[in-house]
Amino acid sequence: MARISEIIISHPEMTSFTELEQKVVEAARDGEIHLYMDIKPEYPDTPNKWELRLEQAFYAAESPRR
Repeated sequence: MARISEIIISHPEMTSFTELEQKVVEAARDGEIHLYMDIKPEYPDTPNKWELRLEQAFYAAESPRR
């Protein structure tokens, strides 16, 4: 399970929602099958519908092995 909090903590170099979105895509491609949105990202560019954006990015990038 990919948790937003763990992705953020694991990558302190990230400074934008766009970077987080890319890490979510990478998690999906690495084989994660669930995305858990346990915290709201506090980046200046975090959109209002951030959950939807991350969910769409995650499921669009799913590993072809599934």
